[in-house]
Amino acid sequence: MNDVRDWKIPKWPFLLGNGLLLAFAYLIVWKSPHPISKWEIMACFAAALLGAVLGIVPFLLDYRAMGKAIQVNALGAVADRIQDLEKLVAQISAATNQWDVIQGQAEKTAAGAKQITEKMGAEVREFSEFMQKINDSEKAALRLEVEKLHRGEAEWLQMLVHVFDHIFALHTAAAHSGQPKLAEQITHFQNACRGTVRRIGLTPFAAEPGESFDADRHQVAESTDKPPAGAVVAETIGSGYTFQGRLLRPAIVRLRQQEASATPPPKPVPTESPEEENVEGQLPLGSPD
Repeated sequence: MNDVRDWKIPKWPFLLGNGLLLAFAYLIVWKSPHPISKWEIMACFAAALLGAVLGIVPFLLDYRAMGKAIQVNALGAVADRIQDLEKLVAQISAATNQWDVIQGQAEKTAAGAKQITEKMGAEVREFSEFMQKINDSEKAALRLEVEKLHRGEAEWLQMLVHVFDHIFALHTAAAHSGQPKLAEQITHFQNACRGTVRRIGLTPFAAEPGESFDADRHQVAESTDKPPAGAVVAETIGSGYTFQGRLLRPAIVRLRQQEASATPPPKPVPTESPEEENVEGQLPLGSPD
């Protein structure tokens, strides 16, 4: 920017002219004969007036020069601001172009991400379907294996029940043989076998003579009629069995009758037929759901 002091006009020439004109007026007054004529007065007045004008003119010129300098400086500042605005507009235009490029790249990236997401979703669905098929096939295989295990368990328990029915029949026969030593040995053998199978949860049980009849634990041999109230067990002709707390077969018993003392007791019923039927009726041959 231009300094206002550089625009000041030198005043000494005007002041010198002002002094010369005043000296000229004084000289006219001094040299003219007195009284001074009208023309001499007018010449002195004109010289003084012209000198005053010369004295004022440099200050007026300085004021106008300062005004011009201020306007020039203001115009320069405005021009600088306009240049700055042009630079700012150029920067904004460049930033807009860059933003357009970035927006285009972002749209491409979003489209690519959408495609990747769709592919991933399809792959996830395919993988889920594949895992579901594998899970269903594994469940079916496991269900089949469980059914096989349950059938094997039922057959295995049925076989053990048959074996223990024969052992019970052997023990009953030994008890009625009148040979105490033989009966004791068979009793020890039966107890040892029962102690062995208790470890896996199979528990044989028998009703004691004189015990009250319990429809949940006892079954009357060779009879489908409901026993009368207060019926008493006379003897056990077939063991009952529980497996892990679940009743497999009730004990097969014969009830005490009032006329039983007048008639001889019937022969024991063979254990194979009723026990096999009861076991087959009680044991679960299929796998529970």
